[in-house]
Amino acid sequence: MNDWIQTHADAIAARAPRELEALVAVSSPSGDVHGAEEAAAVAAALAPDDAEIERLPCSSPDHAPDLLARVRGPGSKRVLLLGHIDTVIAHAEHRPLRREDDRLVGSGTVDMKGGDVIALGVLRALAHRREDIAEAALLLVCDEEWRIGPFAHVERFAGYDACLCFEGGQRAEDGREQVIVKRKAAATVHVSAHGRSAHSGSAPHRGINALLALAGAAQVLAEQHDPDGAERLTVVPTVIRSGDAFNVVPDSGELVADVRADTLDALRAVVGAVPPEIGGARLEASLMREWPGMDSREATAALLERAAAAIGRPIVGARRGGASDASHFAPSIPLTVDGLGPLGGGAHAPHEFILESGVRPRAEVALALVDAVLAA
Repeated sequence: MNDWIQTHADAIAARAPRELEALVAVSSPSGDVHGAEEAAAVAAALAPDDAEIERLPCSSPDHAPDLLARVRGPGSKRVLLLGHIDTVIAHAEHRPLRREDDRLVGSGTVDMKGGDVIALGVLRALAHRREDIAEAALLLVCDEEWRIGPFAHVERFAGYDACLCFEGGQRAEDGREQVIVKRKAAATVHVSAHGRSAHSGSAPHRGINALLALAGAAQVLAEQHDPDGAERLTVVPTVIRSGDAFNVVPDSGELVADVRADTLDALRAVVGAVPPEIGGARLEASLMREWPGMDSREATAALLERAAAAIGRPIVGARRGGASDASHFAPSIPLTVDGLGPLGGGAHAPHEFILESGVRPRAEVALALVDAVLAA
């Protein structure tokens, strides 16, 4: 392992618990401007002292601006480090960092403030290799968890030499370090129902029950579920809302389903399976929150080999079902690698955690990938 990787992996691991405690102390659910501003201020304070700090308009309206920290040099390589500072945890459920043996437990630790800490450490390491870089940029967005519109930053970073995203890390069952090079496309199917209200006791026959129509639509959607098929399609109805009173036939409502597959086209076909009418109620189906798939296996194969050689242990590409902002960059930055964050688990749950012992090995992986990019 070369001195640059070893020195900065040590530094990242030593600082990680304190830096993670500072970031996790801030409750920053998606859409909360004050929380995002506070988290961005902490992240900016942890960036290299002379980093250029810029705030970019967020992809989602009414959100705090995203944070961009940049380090420039006289070299030729441009590297994008990617993360997000928003969580799905509401203020009332937020939990600050606490230690449970090797576990650092707290809201947003693995998804993905632990990854942000490693990314900030990698940016500081790159500040010590300015001769090799034209620009190293760290982009931390405020809306990854709940964004429903287009991602605004793709064009700005198109053509960079690499995009490294720091969502939570993982290992293979045999202990080999894994990084994510393939992700499914993801979207949300939204179905609205339009029926007719009536008194459920004296005149139920005069109503058209929107709730029953939505239940039928949920069954139709669930029948499209085909995880072992060619597109690895999963269709999971997750939310249904209808009715305001116990004695009134509900005249409207909505149904939401989470859909994932290898391609967006497969997800769009799911929408077409919803009939325009069930039981007399009119149904309108649409696809929202479209996230593209990612497949950088071929483009990154040689990069992973060089990085593995640099740390003396295997780094293997893996796939993951969850969506990530890395997928948006992969079409214009072929060397896109995700899953560079720390080892942990319990994302979005009260017991969410990272392993302190897993920070240094994952920092080595991230630094080795950067080293391989700069040496290419």
